[in-house]
Amino acid sequence: MGAVYISRTVAALLCTAGLVGCVQAVPPDLIAAVEAIDQDLIALHAPETAPEEYRQFVRQWALLKARTQLDDDVIRWPWESGDLENDIRWLYVMGERTVSQLHDRQVSQQRATQDKVTRLESQLHSIAARIEAIDGRILLGEKGVQTDLFVKQARSYLDQKDYPRAMQAAEKADHALKAQASLLSQELGRYADDNRIIYWQILAKQTIEWSRTHQATAIVVSKAERELSLYKNGRKVLSYPVRLGFNGMLEKQFQGDGATPEGRYHVTDRRGQGQTQFYRALALDYPNAEDRRRFQLAKRSGKIALSRGIGGQIEIHGADNERLALTLGCVMLDNPNMAVLYESVPVGTPVTIVGALSKQNAVASALTQFDRGKEEI
Repeated sequence: MGAVYISRTVAALLCTAGLVGCVQAVPPDLIAAVEAIDQDLIALHAPETAPEEYRQFVRQWALLKARTQLDDDVIRWPWESGDLENDIRWLYVMGERTVSQLHDRQVSQQRATQDKVTRLESQLHSIAARIEAIDGRILLGEKGVQTDLFVKQARSYLDQKDYPRAMQAAEKADHALKAQASLLSQELGRYADDNRIIYWQILAKQTIEWSRTHQATAIVVSKAERELSLYKNGRKVLSYPVRLGFNGMLEKQFQGDGATPEGRYHVTDRRGQGQTQFYRALALDYPNAEDRRRFQLAKRSGKIALSRGIGGQIEIHGADNERLALTLGCVMLDNPNMAVLYESVPVGTPVTIVGALSKQNAVASALTQFDRGKEEI
């Protein structure tokens, strides 16, 4: 016996009188279940992560809801099952399957994104410490700030459970970290160059030998280790930690680049209180003939702009005061150490400044760790 179409009023009277089994065309709990599926899909970001599946679900649900509204006055026998109910049950099953798939996908994506962001945060923390250790922060400039921003964005999206955007930000941070490592390797690679290390070692040995031969004082500064050593009669008598220019690890090219020069120099003047802005200072003969030769060659080759000057006034000095312990390209010592050095060094003392004295120097070690880090990300 087929479904009977009667008015709402008659249907209500028949149901109230108990003359017929009052069964709605579609059970309300089924409607509610499909609505819940729709909400679950939205919560799982189905419109963005599974747009085709969600579009099909919404289209089918809109059509079925329209049919439901048209069939509001349908009375069917309790043992009958209508096509509309079957279609809605099928949509519920398909929607539930999509929810399950998206949930599994989201859990997997969450795990992968969490691992990626956590690894990047750890990597950034480690790299930041190494960059600080080799004065690379200024060298990186905006690249360092940008990388930090990408990692923070990735963490923010992850906390919001927006895993696709979190992964996108993480990928940007990944590329930015690799770009940092590449830039540092390009600018500071000479600290890991065997030939350059050997050359620096020769310069230092010749300076120490001069001290031994002439029974005099000599100074050797290693930029990579930030260490100044004083020799007397060829023997090291003291070593002090030093600070360099804000781009001190670079090879000095022109005035204002913040780099500390490398080469052989001599103390040309001892400057006490009232003669220098710093606590004490030992003036060096930078630029010397070799510095000028390199500078002119770099200008002719276009590496340095014609408007640039070579600079000067390079010193070994103490701090102006404890709040302004800065230097633009010189070699700076703490004031107590500078006081001892100042009293130990006469005018004419050779000063050799090199990048590093060992292949296992701090910069080369940091660059190796950067390279390993790029592979681990």
